[in-house]
Amino acid sequence: MEKKGKILILDDDPVVTLSCKRILGAEGYNITTVDKGDAALNKLAKEDFDLFISDVMLPDISGMEVLKEARIIKPKTDVVIITGYPKLEDAKEASRLGAQQYLEKPFTPDFMINVAKKVFDKRGWILRQTFIDEFRDSVVPLREQENPIIFYKEGTWARPFKDGLWEMGCDLRYWLLSGALTYVDFIKGMDKVEAGKAFANIYTSTGTSIDLLSPMSGDLREINTKVNDVMAALLKDHMSEGWLLWLARVFPLEGME
Repeated sequence: MEKKGKILILDDDPVVTLSCKRILGAEGYNITTVDKGDAALNKLAKEDFDLFISDVMLPDISGMEVLKEARIIKPKTDVVIITGYPKLEDAKEASRLGAQQYLEKPFTPDFMINVAKKVFDKRGWILRQTFIDEFRDSVVPLREQENPIIFYKEGTWARPFKDGLWEMGCDLRYWLLSGALTYVDFIKGMDKVEAGKAFANIYTSTGTSIDLLSPMSGDLREINTKVNDVMAALLKDHMSEGWLLWLARVFPLEGME
């Protein structure tokens, strides 16, 4: 089985470490276990780990102190704190020190798997930040959204943007199921959009043209002139699942159709 990443587990209860080793090891993670805080810090100093899972109550040193030192020794290693005695103060302190999660024991196997998956998914997301930085003004990262996204017909969507403007665009995940995409072409000479009417077209590699329908009526204030460059990069690197493309910014005259 292909190893997904290295995880260091610190807990003085052999039942917990064995359980985590079995659960996460079966998922393909490379697991190392230790039962003392000093041993964990020594491991972190000598080896690189993707994830560090630590108990709070330890025989030699506080788990919170271990977390603090771990963040200094290996600041790029994600940390998850587990405890059988959860305290609000500890949860706040763990968050302040940079822990990704603060979990109460006992936990089910599925719960632990989901926690690890969430951390590693986030790591993969961070590795893609260079792409987002390059096209920051042209894409909508799904995992950074605060405003609601309203999905409309035929792979289009809209969301509140700022200063009364709304963004609308296309969901590449939808169009990937329809065949290879070539480019997006805006309807020339438009200064207004009408709900349910085409405001742009998507072209496939076969030359097929598909209308993109506007989710709202309004004044067209801006179009995304880099959309085809961004789309080509997304499809080339197989990263379309994490982003939406905005195509136009509109000042709405009416609500959604």
